[in-house]
Amino acid sequence: MTPNNTPRPADSCDSLSLVLVALMKGVVYQEGDVSLWHGLLNVQARVREHVAVLGLQLVLDETEGYAYLRQQPSSEGGAALPHLVARRQLGYGVSLLLALLRKKLAEAEATAGGHRLVLRREEILDLVRLFLPEGTNEARMMDKLDADLARVIELGFLRKLRGGDDAYEVRRILKAFVDAQWLDTFQQKLADYRAHLLAHLTEVNGATQ
Repeated sequence: MTPNNTPRPADSCDSLSLVLVALMKGVVYQEGDVSLWHGLLNVQARVREHVAVLGLQLVLDETEGYAYLRQQPSSEGGAALPHLVARRQLGYGVSLLLALLRKKLAEAEATAGGHRLVLRREEILDLVRLFLPEGTNEARMMDKLDADLARVIELGFLRKLRGGDDAYEVRRILKAFVDAQWLDTFQQKLADYRAHLLAHLTEVNGATQ
């Protein structure tokens, strides 16, 4: 047996297994499990090899401290593989919230030197309120916001702080999903969202009369 064929230590295999399982479940954050994060950094080349067989690629940002798997783009003329990473179907309310949080994150980075962004529920509500038509039912809007917040937390873009009195941290992984090019068309997207919400409210009000 040549040196190149020497079996890897068992702990290295265990580390690879733990990392792969964690990535298959979702986003891996440095702050969430430091030991797992270091294991990922140590075996990242092997992770890339393993997930490539499944048509996936590893996205790892050491500066921001997160990693996740995404589907590899299909090669031209090649056979399309089944999607292992589910595509997220987002409603208008969630999309609007993500847009506003991404813009707020960009503003915080420009003015606060890259410190983490923490917003209270009332601050998030104020962001959304600016883009809702006049006459919107306040109680209904609060219920919708809570549902949208729960969805954004589920997607991993917000983290509710313990004992934070309705405080939420905007996770920086949001930048990987809502990029600078998307932000360039931010105003037009908000106009589209507002028109959609206005049409929806008109339809709801008409149905209740």
